[in-house]
Amino acid sequence: MSETKEILEKLPHAFPFRMIDRVLEIEEGKKAIALKNVTIDEPYFLGHFPKEPILPAVLIVEAMAQTGGLAFHSSFEREEGIPVLARVEEFRLKKRVIPGDQLIIEAEVLHTYSGMAKVKVLARVKGEAVAEGTLILAKRPADEE
Repeated sequence: MSETKEILEKLPHAFPFRMIDRVLEIEEGKKAIALKNVTIDEPYFLGHFPKEPILPAVLIVEAMAQTGGLAFHSSFEREEGIPVLARVEEFRLKKRVIPGDQLIIEAEVLHTYSGMAKVKVLARVKGEAVAEGTLILAKRPADEE
């Protein structure tokens, strides 16, 4: 089993909602860098928008939250739980993301408190920032459905 596969198994998401294709770097409890390949075959491009497909901003936020969740989740010491997006404190979309782009997402845990984490996130395409923000993630017990 590859390291990436092991790390991605920590996320509760599955197709079609897993927004991370590969983990490039992880520093436990501090940061994670992940990659999302944006392909024309993704189902939401059928309606967003058929003639000029654009990755929906909410899915960019989700990819950022999943990357932040990997960094936050890696800091749990034998604790059960799943990191979930609790709040978007700040978010700025700077450029559109289209099929063929490779989204590189960086997440840095600024601080943790009471089973929560404040995470600074940045997404780039070809080295240029396309989105950035600050998210609050919360640890939800694994047995909650």
